Amino acid sequence: PTARGDLGNPLTLAFSAGLCAVGSAILYLWVNPLTMWLTFATFVGYAVVYTVILKPLTPQNIVIGGASGAMPPVLGWAAMTGSVSPEALILFLIIFLWTPPHFWALALYRVEDYRKSGLPMLPVTHGNEFTRLQVFLYTLVLFAACLMPFVFKMSGWLYLAAAMVLSIGFSGHAWLLWRNYSDALARKTFRFSLIHLSALFAALLLDHYLV
Repeated sequence: PTARGDLGNPLTLAFSAGLCAVGSAILYLWVNPLTMWLTFATFVGYAVVYTVILKPLTPQNIVIGGASGAMPPVLGWAAMTGSVSPEALILFLIIFLWTPPHFWALALYRVEDYRKSGLPMLPVTHGNEFTRLQVFLYTLVLFAACLMPFVFKMSGWLYLAAAMVLSIGFSGHAWLLWRNYSDALARKTFRFSLIHLSALFAALLLDHYLV
């Protein structure tokens, strides 16, 4: 409705502010203040810092704005424990590093849409080849981050095996994308990134309860 113009900006802002206020009150009263403040910071970070400021300003919008998208594990950890531990930050790091190659793979085959919108996504500002290299390099760093739950004894061998297979798969897609680009391969890389993150966290959960 907002994109079609059925809802004006004032009504949209009022609705968003209302949801933020009600949600913050619920978290403060029935969860804990830490979770409320972290959630509020995430809301401001995404709705204001990322959407209003960074998205139209810099091709690094996805990198910096990815911090908001990576917050759910931290929020869940804070809700359950009342604190933020290194384990929560490891989960945050995995999603944070996953976000750029995920969205840049999408941006590669939708580059003309981004160009028309005027948004400075990396393929628009730095070109196809540079973006493909960044996708590949990020998957390598992500590979290392995905091993951290095992290294820091958050998980066992089941998770490690899944993390290895999934990370090799993601890096392999990114390597092929870098060396021999096609829109079809960019789509496959984007779709595999969805499988990668979903299956990775599913493996972490299964490892916790089954091993």
